Amino acid sequence: MTHADFLASAFPEPVAFDLDFTGPDRFVNRELSWIGFNMRVLEEAENPRVPLLERLRFLSISATNLDEFYTVRVAGLRELAQAGNTTPAMDGLTPAEQLRLIDSAARDLMNRQQDALDILTREMAQKGIAVLTTSDLSKDDIAFLEGFFLEQVFPVLSPLAIDPAHPFPFLPNEGFALALQLERSRDKRALRALLPVPAQIARFVRLPGDAYRYIPLEDLLLQFVGRLYPGYVIKGHCAFKVLRDSDLELEDEAEDLVREFETALKRRRRGEVVRLKISANAPTALRKLIMDALPVTEAEIVAVDGLIGIADLSELVLDERPDLLWPTFAPRVPERVQDHDGDMFAAIQQKDMLLHHPYETFDMVVRFLSQAARDPDVVAIKQTLYRTSKKSPIVEALCEAAEDGKSVTALVELKARFDEAANIRQSRRLERSGAHVVYGFLDLKTHAKISTVVRREGNRLVTYTHFGTGNYHPITAKIYTDVSLFTCDAQLGRDANKVFNYLSGYAQPEALENLSIAPIDLKSTLLARIAEETEYARNGKPATIWAKMNSLIETDVIDALYAASQAGVQISLVVRGICGLRPGVAGLSDNIRVKSIVGRFLEHSRIVCFGGGQALPNKKARVYISSADWMGRNLKRRVETLVEITNNTVKAQIVSQIMAANMADVAQSWVMQPDGQFVRATVADGEFAFNCHRFFMENPSLSGRGSAGASDVPQLTHTDD
Repeated sequence: MTHADFLASAFPEPVAFDLDFTGPDRFVNRELSWIGFNMRVLEEAENPRVPLLERLRFLSISATNLDEFYTVRVAGLRELAQAGNTTPAMDGLTPAEQLRLIDSAARDLMNRQQDALDILTREMAQKGIAVLTTSDLSKDDIAFLEGFFLEQVFPVLSPLAIDPAHPFPFLPNEGFALALQLERSRDKRALRALLPVPAQIARFVRLPGDAYRYIPLEDLLLQFVGRLYPGYVIKGHCAFKVLRDSDLELEDEAEDLVREFETALKRRRRGEVVRLKISANAPTALRKLIMDALPVTEAEIVAVDGLIGIADLSELVLDERPDLLWPTFAPRVPERVQDHDGDMFAAIQQKDMLLHHPYETFDMVVRFLSQAARDPDVVAIKQTLYRTSKKSPIVEALCEAAEDGKSVTALVELKARFDEAANIRQSRRLERSGAHVVYGFLDLKTHAKISTVVRREGNRLVTYTHFGTGNYHPITAKIYTDVSLFTCDAQLGRDANKVFNYLSGYAQPEALENLSIAPIDLKSTLLARIAEETEYARNGKPATIWAKMNSLIETDVIDALYAASQAGVQISLVVRGICGLRPGVAGLSDNIRVKSIVGRFLEHSRIVCFGGGQALPNKKARVYISSADWMGRNLKRRVETLVEITNNTVKAQIVSQIMAANMADVAQSWVMQPDGQFVRATVADGEFAFNCHRFFMENPSLSGRGSAGASDVPQLTHTDD
């Protein structure tokens, strides 16, 4: 199949679309585009081709995503609307208008989540995994649960009366509770009470026996509420969950950034309520009590006819049922590393090495730093940390190196949302070990992924550098697709050290050789490369751009892509999540195709390839990997990297294997329409649907000897047009 044939089969012809090519309606709303992405995640929960418990996982992820969306994005819009701010977004919508559209779309999404849950619980019951109600319990079940309640739950509970002497308590963000209307049996005295559901106990309690039978924790609490309120009977009850504004505000002139963050994290727990989920059948008096106490308006309430807290369903994704999960996949160790008996430095000395995670194990990144920590020839290590695991082997290696007397500098980003507290703990630990810990800039997040190891080899110092597109997080690296470049190229080593000097000492880097960084020149480099392709097209030469990212909403970049399309540049984009560009609009974006891949792994790598006056793939392409999405925050308000790949073997792996396979994927792809909607890619009956995740799992990569190449990917070769 030629590239042209593939594009013709996978994407619709450009269509006339009634919009002003110079006005705000040339853009798609960011927030609605995000909800559309989360809807694609939810549709995987509805996809019968996905294993049953993986579908449950997708459902849980969609709920977690939506909660975070409300605590951050909606909270910010709500604050703007309440302040009377009418400044339009890039698509022309004011904050208040966006909130109305978000509310409608989110309610539709939540209704579909409940529908999906109903289907999944029925199918799970057929496979021997049952979520029961109290009416399903036998006497033996009740006896077991009573013992469990008294021994494992009762000591943790804090039942609260609500009256003038006991005001409504504070519930933190994501606080989940039961509200109760009780009546004392002997004198019919009414009592209103609140029972916070402890997050420290599993949401689903397993009943004894070989079968996988569970009861929700809130049902268990209601079953034995008499143990908490002896002599009372329940007259009414409801469950509810609180979502609060979780954005952090910092003082501009914070003297101690760590202490400022510790204070801000405490404020986060007490942020204003942005959404209240409550049982649809809640008694009127209890509903009013909760609304007045929080306080919230009717517009901020979602009445849930079903399970509140769908995110907790992740507890039921059981490792004990591999028959209902994705087949086991073991990441590969690169052959070149094996050839050198596990010596990362020897493997990198041979030539630059690109690893494609999770298909190739992230353990190589850990090994790189662990080996550096123990190597007596290593004199210095520098490392950025944006997100990492709680018991991080990378932090362990850095601490070991510092304790061994090596010079260790760690840039810990405290502003990594929802990981602030974990990063503070890691920074304290690194400081205790003797590492130099810096926090970058107060007004910029450091999102770049860089690690350098300086090693004495003979009478010279050699810098080994790792550039990544993903976080130094061994757990998420098992499910996120990212790329890692290992190199001892002197130019890239110098570039990396200049970036670290910028982060630690505000020394703005000059004369970077193969690297562009935000907020200095990353955006201008992208725009320059797009402009070059545009000029090639205007001069009648083949011109192509392939790019892969998580989000695309930067207006200047979108307008540059529109101009390139109008000049004839063939542009193919893989945008996992938010996309503010409208593809396939006649006269505006005829030559732009956008797809989203949602499947077993979370697409996370950022890659861009420019044809350089030739059709892609070609050996002369200009190829980059990056930590940055094409968003204003990444290009203007973060420290990010854009690394040009000069090694021909690595370039071939990226263009002819990784990008070609992403472009060829049909099985997991969604095609973006001019109106901003995504439609699942389809194939003719009986036609093979190429799955890029399966391809990468089944084929060795180019980083090892005897590796697969472009011939293993459905051929995206160009005709000479």
